[in-house]
Amino acid sequence: MPKKVALAYSGGLDTSAIVPWLIENYKCEVVAVVGDVGQGEDELAGVEEKAKNSGASECHVVDLTREFIEDFVYPTLITGAVYEGRYLLGTSIARPILARAHVEVALKTGCDALSHGCTGKGNDQVRFESAFAALAPELQVIAPWREWKLRSREQILDYLAERNIPCAASAAKIYSRDRNLWHISHEGGALEDPWNPPPDDVWMLTASISEAPDEPAETIIGFESGRPVSIDGKKLRGDALVAQLNKLAGVHGVGRIDIVENRLVGMKSRGCYETPGGTVLMEALRALEELVLDRETLHERERLGLKFAEIVYDGRWFSHIREALWASAEKIAEPLTGEVAVRLHKGHAIPVRRRSPNSLYSDAFATFGEDAVYDQTHAEGFIRLFSLPQRIRAMQRGNKS
Repeated sequence: MPKKVALAYSGGLDTSAIVPWLIENYKCEVVAVVGDVGQGEDELAGVEEKAKNSGASECHVVDLTREFIEDFVYPTLITGAVYEGRYLLGTSIARPILARAHVEVALKTGCDALSHGCTGKGNDQVRFESAFAALAPELQVIAPWREWKLRSREQILDYLAERNIPCAASAAKIYSRDRNLWHISHEGGALEDPWNPPPDDVWMLTASISEAPDEPAETIIGFESGRPVSIDGKKLRGDALVAQLNKLAGVHGVGRIDIVENRLVGMKSRGCYETPGGTVLMEALRALEELVLDRETLHERERLGLKFAEIVYDGRWFSHIREALWASAEKIAEPLTGEVAVRLHKGHAIPVRRRSPNSLYSDAFATFGEDAVYDQTHAEGFIRLFSLPQRIRAMQRGNKS
């Protein structure tokens, strides 16, 4: 039996109940670990007091916001990692940095076990426990949702009330939400029926198309080797840059998706995700790639992005394959320095201007007018060589007939 357990704590209903449940069932001391990845002051206000009122002996709040954006989110941006064509991995990419902070606090405070509040149906249990296995395989993992008999929100509220543990949650919870600086996800409630359109009260970061301004806005994103470094010429560190873009793009309704995705554990789930600033950055960097990368390199980056998305979604951040793919992506991104102007209007983020000192685009080569650098007669020989396999195959068919 463990003597001291580090719990990934949010201050919400589930983790408020997990603290006393661990104490009662494992006769252990509980250390609460809160990772700040930009979920906002509303979620973090009074979290240390909540943890201790639930029975935790300590509560550690770790500021991860800047590192989260620059060292975890930006790699997904640079690789072009988009899961199943639309999901910008907002929840998925927060898990490895949260798990790492969890392990670091556990080891620092002498814990011999780790615990989390992930359910047995979701992806997060795999992400957290895979990270734990890579970082601290010697620590026991306790997953209460796979052990306890509590099966409803009402039962958890009753459990807390019986122990006089204060909790601001109520029996009515319309949506399950997960928020960080990169995005916010919404699941449950009316969204569980894929025939229902998302109710208006789902969205929190983005305006509806009807409420978005009629006049478009334009913003210029500066990049250095694929990393966003400025907005409209002003240098900003990662967390500040994303926060500012969230506000700019959210006003124009940019960044909403409604997706039915394939979970790693085998079932489908429906979610509505808002990633306003991330959508702008993804569109801008892809536009810069079009200007700078040659065809073979761009296509390889696209293949790499598909695999990188799966690795992040599946919780394999702390793996050799992820490190190898990232090394390749960093090399590909070296020339991606420049600026892209993005127009924000009625839910769209559209690149409208781009420039780079490393641009491979040349008016002299692309023009339909007269030029002095391209001899069109050379194309005939190229086409004959390029089509040689088809020519040989046709000749073979002729000999057989």
